Amino acid sequence: MSARILITEDDNTFRSLLKAILQSEGYETREAENAEDALILLEKESFDLVLTDLKMPGMSGLDLFRIVRSDPSHPAFIVLTAFGTIEEAVSGTRDGVFDFLTKPLKDPESLRTVVRKALEEKKREREYAGLKEKESSGFPPDEIMFAGKAMKEVKRLISDVAQAQATVLIQGESGTGKELAAKTVHMMSKRNSSAFIPVNCAAIPDNLLESELFGHEKGAFTGAIQARRGKFELAHGGTLFLDEIGELPLSLQAKLLRVLQERKFERVGGNREISVDVRVVAATNRSLFEEVQEKRFRDDLYYRINVFPITLPPLRQREDAIPVLADYFIRKFSGQIGKKISGLEPGAEQAIMEYSWPGNIRELQNAIERAVILGKGVLKISDFPDIRERPVQDSDEMRESPALEEIEKRAIIEALKKSGNNRTLAADLLGISRRTLQYRIKDYGLSRKK
Repeated sequence: MSARILITEDDNTFRSLLKAILQSEGYETREAENAEDALILLEKESFDLVLTDLKMPGMSGLDLFRIVRSDPSHPAFIVLTAFGTIEEAVSGTRDGVFDFLTKPLKDPESLRTVVRKALEEKKREREYAGLKEKESSGFPPDEIMFAGKAMKEVKRLISDVAQAQATVLIQGESGTGKELAAKTVHMMSKRNSSAFIPVNCAAIPDNLLESELFGHEKGAFTGAIQARRGKFELAHGGTLFLDEIGELPLSLQAKLLRVLQERKFERVGGNREISVDVRVVAATNRSLFEEVQEKRFRDDLYYRINVFPITLPPLRQREDAIPVLADYFIRKFSGQIGKKISGLEPGAEQAIMEYSWPGNIRELQNAIERAVILGKGVLKISDFPDIRERPVQDSDEMRESPALEEIEKRAIIEALKKSGNNRTLAADLLGISRRTLQYRIKDYGLSRKK
């Protein structure tokens, strides 16, 4: 992926020289005659590096840098000057400017060298940020992520598609780890030094979702006091994860299709096309094919995102993974709160093996966390009150029964009962969005149940 460089220089001849040198190295360039124009471009597009003159009519190159650096994902800056003082150079480098170059250039190679070093430094910063994000998100090791025989095929598919650029559709019930799978695709790809940007399409109101994805221009709507970049721009060079894509309103599906096809879009309230290099990974706990049949999802968008489908098995199909996952969560949570928990007593282990886990890995994780808080030494069945309260369904019967919907329906009824029919609380108990719960309530004819 070629780096994108913004050249800000009021001297046309010198600007053309800089452009020629950089393009000869394979870099993609944009130009601005002054800092004000550069700022407009920086608000509209994503760049890896800004090469700017120090002294220009109006705003200076350092003023431009000090405005842009407030963005955590700001590009690297190299400042060119024929007039700068030592004090200005020291001030600029102290504030975060990568380097200063004097005009005229000694030779083209001096520019190439500094640009290469600046881009390498920026790449290292992004890699470090990605590592910290991975650590802070509790990203599990592979032996945990892919525990169980049923996950072997998933691991192979993720490995196969990671290095490609194809759009990926991850399917699976709530709580099966779709976002972790999407992060794994990103971390194993060549884009892993750039951002992984998640968007939960069900958690954002419809009237705000377009702005969230594509950004908006100043004055585009009430409250838009300044231009704002959307998630697509923030994910430039990296991966955009669209969770619960089945919740995307029809009004936005056409715009998403265009971005996937052309890699271009306009902000809300704007008329300028913005180009992005983004790999999209989508996820759903619905059958999108059924959504297409019911005219709730565009068929052309469905076929565009379903280039490489990956289906995550539910936890009831990964029985051999349950002890491994339970041990991992016990070590994780006991370490976090400073308790010494050695494991599970036989009765508790048998109970969690026999339990149906309608909330999948998310429910197992939450149950273990609560048990670690309640338990001492060895976790007992009494430390798992939710498992004791719910009837256990025989796993063989469940595998043979076609009524997975009936299991989900009972879980919804129970969650509504526990929450006093508060749908927001019930959705939290189930680990799904309120919008998904409303859809399920309507689908199962539960709207009159109290």
